[in-house]
Amino acid sequence: MKLGFLTAPFADTPLMEVADWANSVGFETLEIACWPKTSGPTRRYAGTTHIDVANTSADQAKEIVAELAAKEISISALGYYPNPLHPDPAHRETVVDHLKKVVVTAGQMGVAVVNTFCGGDQSKHLDANWDDALKLWPDVIRFARDHGVTIAFENCPMIFSYDEWPGGHNIAYSPYIWRRIFETWGGDVGMNFDPSHLVWQMIDQERFIREFGAHILHAHGKDVMIDRDGLYERGTFSSGMGWQIPRMPGLGDVDWSVIFSGLYRAGYDGPVVIEHEDRNFEGTDELVKRGFLLARDVLRPYVK
Repeated sequence: MKLGFLTAPFADTPLMEVADWANSVGFETLEIACWPKTSGPTRRYAGTTHIDVANTSADQAKEIVAELAAKEISISALGYYPNPLHPDPAHRETVVDHLKKVVVTAGQMGVAVVNTFCGGDQSKHLDANWDDALKLWPDVIRFARDHGVTIAFENCPMIFSYDEWPGGHNIAYSPYIWRRIFETWGGDVGMNFDPSHLVWQMIDQERFIREFGAHILHAHGKDVMIDRDGLYERGTFSSGMGWQIPRMPGLGDVDWSVIFSGLYRAGYDGPVVIEHEDRNFEGTDELVKRGFLLARDVLRPYVK
């Protein structure tokens, strides 16, 4: 098991500088953000391009791996988190095309996992979205397998703002859909497990890990705080609006001893990668780094 972080918050820092800092403070692995190079506004903590997969050759991909290895940093996964089930067919085609480029680069680098979202149309119910997933994902999953890569969906509903309400932008968030995913595609896909999303959905964390632990290929270290005043004010029908607050590990409601106990019992020995979405530790690189260091010190006792 290795401890690391997702590089997305360091949007303006070159990858090798991120790696130098990571190594200097005791991290061992990085999930590398691989959004397409674009201009204009992006979703919060999205849009970071630490590897421009559209313009990276096979030789360059291998050079990146070697350069990171010289800094004693491994790659836990390549990460790109769009909405492949977006209602606009042109948008859907664009993000799937880029996802395939991420897969190709991962294969060239010898990186076994690409993290992403299953996606979702917020205006459709779960079963209708699942029908769309059955049409879109088989080709992408085959493509990944042919390149020696496994797609890992994160269990995040992607509902943090009103432009994602009421259904969210990712249907792979609860056992109801996860059973279908593994019954349909088995080991050809995996899970990028984030315990924070179970907390505010009131999904039993221990039971979830027991049921799906064998399919976890990658794990995010992220916490969440339930704002009880916000929950009182808005109620659960708000789907978290105003009361689910992303925090650094140790500052929220995730019981990390329960999570790591479950992961170890399930046989998980892969990377644990800190995902930074805590507004109290953003605005400058120094604040972002302080958040990562706090999370490191909370999680390090469990990562051996």
